[in-house]
Amino acid sequence: MTSIAAKLEELPTPMLIALVLIGLMTWWPVALAVVAYLIWSRRMMCCGFGISRWDNFASGVRQDQDRQARPRLSGNQAFDDYRAETLRRLEEEQQAFRDFLARLRVAKDKAEFDQFMAERSNPVAAEPNARS
Repeated sequence: MTSIAAKLEELPTPMLIALVLIGLMTWWPVALAVVAYLIWSRRMMCCGFGISRWDNFASGVRQDQDRQARPRLSGNQAFDDYRAETLRRLEEEQQAFRDFLARLRVAKDKAEFDQFMAERSNPVAAEPNARS
């Protein structure tokens, strides 16, 4: 098996691509094996394919999540203090707005429930045209 791997390692990339195409035309497991070997051996790195590309992507996502978790310092203390205070104030306003919406929902629910109870206690008023 190592002799086949050594022979594949010596082949130039265009020959490997041709081998994959011939494998696809004759018997697809051959092509699949060659592609798996190329990815495993990181031979396709010159074309931008392979595992390291996904590793770089994943590390970039982790870095973005870290940046979102804690704001970067700008180096200017006055600006950093202003930004921290503004973010704190905005979070307080957001919480106040959420509380307002919650109170609004409770008031709407109470009004609808009171209307339901009023209609339930007076069924004749609720159905004015029931016999028409």
